[in-house]
Amino acid sequence: MELIDYTGLARRNKAYTGANGNKIAVIYKGEQYMLKFPPAANRNPNLSYSNSCFSEYLGCQIFESVGIPVQKTQLGTYTVRGKKKIVVACGDFTRPGVVLQDFASLKNQMIDSERNGYGTELSDILYTFAEQTALDEAVVRQRFWDMFIVDALIGNWDRHNGNWGFLYDTQTDKMELAPVYDCGSCLYPQADDEIMERILNNENERKYRLFEIPTSAIVQDGKRIRYFDFIASGQNRDCTLALRRIVPRIHMEQINALIDETPALSDLQRRFYQTMLKERKEKILDGALKKLSSANETKGEC
Repeated sequence: MELIDYTGLARRNKAYTGANGNKIAVIYKGEQYMLKFPPAANRNPNLSYSNSCFSEYLGCQIFESVGIPVQKTQLGTYTVRGKKKIVVACGDFTRPGVVLQDFASLKNQMIDSERNGYGTELSDILYTFAEQTALDEAVVRQRFWDMFIVDALIGNWDRHNGNWGFLYDTQTDKMELAPVYDCGSCLYPQADDEIMERILNNENERKYRLFEIPTSAIVQDGKRIRYFDFIASGQNRDCTLALRRIVPRIHMEQINALIDETPALSDLQRRFYQTMLKERKEKILDGALKKLSSANETKGEC
């Protein structure tokens, strides 16, 4: 796989929202893409730019590998003022008359809800699933929990109500689920070489980044959800069903090959991504399945 040079491509005037880096619209081989540039690593002063372009690319590729509809992504370069930057091109899945509406906008239609669309309290989100009438409730719930499980695998700490949603047809007034998009906050995008080495060489550092951070952006009782604690608790049946549905689709050999084939990664980055994904699957997802199975066996014995 080679990096694509997007410099000099025809640009469109379409603007994209979101805080994770600058974005422009370009045409590549007759299709429109959103080019995302790496944002400043504001949480790590030792890193000039975050690795979010790699995170976006790999996160979306992993979603695709488990069979969840996701935006098309390609890695490339873009030269600005003589400086070549790694960028990720995200296929624009809207089309004339069909626009993207985020979940927050759907949530804002709940006129008897006391919370606004961007509030991420789990109970309020689940209430919206049940009360909205634009889509089949079961379809929305399944997509939400499928995303939650994959986000647990890739360590996404920013899946809020503004970065998943629906495609709205302005002519027919119909809505459908949009492909998954915006995975730039997964896979520890602000980890520099020193941090990656420290995590790889210290079991306690890895455990901290498996079980304590990153958390989900979803909040329960005022606190951000820890992935393992919530999934392994079995407190939400739809989450448990998603866990059992998604885990058999995760093939680490395929994911490792994807990372090996990703251009512009250092050997350290490849080893870091492969190690953390392996441990997140084993310790969080497989570990949750094991804990739930043990709990069910205990109940059966009683």
